[in-house]
Amino acid sequence: MVQATDPAIRRIEVLGVPVDSLDMTAATGAVRVMLSRDSGRSNVILSVNPEKVIVAQKQPNLLSILRDADLLVPDGIGVVMAAQILGLATMRRVPGAELMPEICKLAVETSSRVFLYGAKPDVVTRTAIILRARYPGLQIVGTQDGYLPDTQMDALIGRINALRTDVLFVALGSPRQEQWINRYRDRLRVRVCQGVGGTFNAICGNPRRAPQSFQRLNLEWFYRLVTQPQRAHRQAALPKFAAKVLFHAMSRRRIDA
Repeated sequence: MVQATDPAIRRIEVLGVPVDSLDMTAATGAVRVMLSRDSGRSNVILSVNPEKVIVAQKQPNLLSILRDADLLVPDGIGVVMAAQILGLATMRRVPGAELMPEICKLAVETSSRVFLYGAKPDVVTRTAIILRARYPGLQIVGTQDGYLPDTQMDALIGRINALRTDVLFVALGSPRQEQWINRYRDRLRVRVCQGVGGTFNAICGNPRRAPQSFQRLNLEWFYRLVTQPQRAHRQAALPKFAAKVLFHAMSRRRIDA
């Protein structure tokens, strides 16, 4: 894992769920190292946010997958604030949706080959078109929508490997993408595999990312709640997460006292 060799990255646990204390510079530096050498196993990058913390507390399999990842970026501001409140670390938010473009830039710089897997057929196709236009020289060697039946997964893995893919972006949503990556990781011959959730849809502008003003105020979650009320059941994890963080913080203060 990169934190073992990079002093700028330190793995901590928020409510028993691992996350790496870092910033975007450290994250992209780690990816650069991943792309520069063949470690014999795909390097996995996953995001951690309050919702995923709550789910991982209930699902031991997801927690195990997170522990085995090479890089766990603090995607949600709630995780960043929790780490500070609990006295664990001072770190910066690294949204997976912002790390993916940085990896694309690195792919151009290092002549790495990219494969896109996930989302609807029209979305993944348009994502490839947009990324090629946005990052001239980006080698997107293949795409596959996220509706492939399990019976065709062997063929997909063979195709990804045959195309000599270096970077694989998996957009299946959580926890499905984490489970897929974990299941096929040892058969993939890619150097970097990132779970990117709904980033392909965001790249295509549906739904749009929050305006910069909301991003600067760390209120993307609020923007999504207002513009996508169907996400309300997922956002319900936020007050649960906040309550658990405050409980742990007060418990620690009582013990210290």
